[in-house]
Amino acid sequence: MDASVSSRSSSRVSNNDATTRVVSVDGVDFAYRQLGPDSAVPVVLLNHLAAGLDNWDPRVVDGLAARHQVITFDNRGVGASTGITQASVEAMAHDAVAFIRALGLHKVDLLGLSMGGMIAQVIVQEEPQLVRRLILAGTGPAGGEGIEKVTAISNRDVIRGLLTFQDPKQFLFFTRTPNGRRAGKEFLARLKERTANRDKAISLRSFRAQLKAIHRWGLEHPSDLSVIRQPVLVANGESDRMVPTKNSVDLAQRVPDSELVIYPDAGHGGIFQFHDEFVAQASSSSPADGQPSQSNSSKSSIQGA
Repeated sequence: MDASVSSRSSSRVSNNDATTRVVSVDGVDFAYRQLGPDSAVPVVLLNHLAAGLDNWDPRVVDGLAARHQVITFDNRGVGASTGITQASVEAMAHDAVAFIRALGLHKVDLLGLSMGGMIAQVIVQEEPQLVRRLILAGTGPAGGEGIEKVTAISNRDVIRGLLTFQDPKQFLFFTRTPNGRRAGKEFLARLKERTANRDKAISLRSFRAQLKAIHRWGLEHPSDLSVIRQPVLVANGESDRMVPTKNSVDLAQRVPDSELVIYPDAGHGGIFQFHDEFVAQASSSSPADGQPSQSNSSKSSIQGA
């Protein structure tokens, strides 16, 4: 297929009926979907631990796609993408760059959630010319406090989910308050809205490779985030158990042109719990004051291309 042509085609469909496409890079087939109006600078979404195409909240994807071309894809070895999953964040970032370039794209906005936010940090530091704007959600810097504990927390809540017949994301992504429980149930219901041509679940082998990559990231020496010159929106819930919220505060303090948004009574899945607010903040074009804050700011939003 001609990837460069397909990446420019306009797709007005919703996340729940978008066609799954494939682009090949050095023998690896990357599965992806795109929707939204044509735009010179699309928004590429980088997914979280164990996630495939169907793990993105359709309200977030469709919300962003109302104004921007949105591209979601499976990492190497995940879901419908072929190959063996990389065991380092840096290698995943290199794959993401190769995928983006295979689509013929030269400038993108990035939305990275959790592990995807770690990947986005590597991309923007190694390939700054490729990135226009950046959103880092539920994530932290290399060496961030508590990130090395993601494996233990994930394993514990997977077992907890099995014992209680619940999806582990109910515990990992949301608080145990009434609001958090309700938001989790609503989110999980939205993930089931797509009924045809669903993505494959991640394999245990790929899941373990991703856990290893995150663990290594948590043990790395901090990098100099002051070199990031792109406008950055940092978002998280106030009670993130997986990647402690203090890491989001740290990111916003260390990135020069940043805005910090913390959602109340929310956890790792704060952008899903507050999907309408998040989409509005990500797409805002209001004036910015140049300082990290908990209010809206256009400097870190995805602007219309």
